[in-house]
Amino acid sequence: MEMKRVLLKLSGEALAGEKKTGFDEETVKEVARQVKLAVDAGIEVGVVIGGGNFWRGRQSNAIDRTKADQIGMLATVMNCIYVSEIFRSTGMDTEILTPFAVGAMTKLFSKDRANKYFKQGKVVFFAGGTGHPYFSTDTGVALRAIEMEADCILLAKAIDGVYDSDPKLNPEAKKYDTISIQEVIDKQLAVVDLTASIMCMENHIPMAVFSLNEKDGIANAMQGKINGTVVTA
Repeated sequence: MEMKRVLLKLSGEALAGEKKTGFDEETVKEVARQVKLAVDAGIEVGVVIGGGNFWRGRQSNAIDRTKADQIGMLATVMNCIYVSEIFRSTGMDTEILTPFAVGAMTKLFSKDRANKYFKQGKVVFFAGGTGHPYFSTDTGVALRAIEMEADCILLAKAIDGVYDSDPKLNPEAKKYDTISIQEVIDKQLAVVDLTASIMCMENHIPMAVFSLNEKDGIANAMQGKINGTVVTA
């Protein structure tokens, strides 16, 4: 797979490391090191980060779902501000775009603005999800990948690929080297949520799933060397 422009999806929990909440700075610095290798090679990189290291609104039954999702959107903004600054400390230029105003901390998203930043060699963080409740960051990354005409969505996860069942529960679980998005939907394999899966299938955006903990896993994936699972569109 030739990568000219990619969208990297990071889970908030992954950024927290073993602490499971907040940030683990060494983990984020390692992500930055690998992304810089790709940026230095001329690859345009967009980043979407989940908010699970701060908040998972769907686990709360005490507040309105819309408000819970809004808190989650702000969690992703905090994550992007932090990770963006770590990226900057390694010598990369970054910008953070959100679908709603966040004072002077981010800029409003537009396709033209994002394309301008990509052409300037900047890493573009897409924070705040879609800006609407009831949509996950999976849907957010699919939407931005389609709008930005990305070559691939890279999903750096705690697991090293897509399996036919949960390998934690089934030691006989089969790992796929390649699988179609249609099969993912039919088999309910939950690589990303259903809305995101359908969006990627209809707009022919492939995905790659690999382990965040793999040595140089992000750097390799951005060079088209996928040691996990390629999900074809």
